[in-house]
Amino acid sequence: MKVRHTFSFADYYNPNRMQFGALRVLNDDTLFGGKGFSQHPHDNMEIITIPLSGALKHKDNMGNSSVIEQGDIQVMSAGSGLFHSEMNANKDEEVKVLQIWILPNKMNVEPRYDQISLEPLSANEFHQIVSPNQNEAGCWIHQNAWIHIGKFEKGQEINYSLKDKSNGVYLFVLEGAFEIEEQELKRRDALGVWNKEKVSIKSKVDSKILLIEVPME
Repeated sequence: MKVRHTFSFADYYNPNRMQFGALRVLNDDTLFGGKGFSQHPHDNMEIITIPLSGALKHKDNMGNSSVIEQGDIQVMSAGSGLFHSEMNANKDEEVKVLQIWILPNKMNVEPRYDQISLEPLSANEFHQIVSPNQNEAGCWIHQNAWIHIGKFEKGQEINYSLKDKSNGVYLFVLEGAFEIEEQELKRRDALGVWNKEKVSIKSKVDSKILLIEVPME
C-alpha cells in the first residue's frame, strides 16, 4: 500500500504536525489489489472514510460487513472500543481512500457505525457530508465539526461561513487548483485557517476540494 500522512501517524512523526485542532488524522491511502488493514482496534475517535476510487470492504465486531465505493461516506464512532478491518474488495485494481480521524467531545460512548451514499455532486456548491447533528445532511459524529465536499468550475468564487466562529477550517485540494485566502494550492495541497468567520475560495481550473471545520481547542 501507499499511505500519505498529513499529520504525525504510525512511522511518520513531526512535532510541528501533530493535528489541526480536533482534526487528528488525514491520510491519503492507496491499497493495492486484495491488500489492506487486517482487524485492529480503535477507541474514543470519530473515524470518517471517503473512497475516491475503487471499492473498500469493511468488517467489524459490531456485525457490520459492507463494501464502500466512490460516492459513499462511512463513519464509525469508536467510543468505548471496537475492532474492524478494511481491505481492497478487488484483486486486480487499486482503491484510493481518505481516512479522517476527529477527536470526539464525548468519551467512551457506545460504538456506532453509519454509512450513506451521496447523490451525484452538483457543481459550484459545497455538499455537507458530516455534521454534529443527526437531523442534518450527511452522517453525524460526536464533535462540533462539519465536513463538506465540493466541485467547482474554473473561476468560481466562494465564501465559506464557519458554522462556529471559534472553529478553524482545514481545506484539502482533491483535484485541480484553488486560491484560498490569497494562497495558491494545487492537487493534494492543504491549508489551515483559523480566527476568521469566513474563508475566501476561488477555483483556478475545474477543481474539487474537501473542507473540514473543527474546534481548535
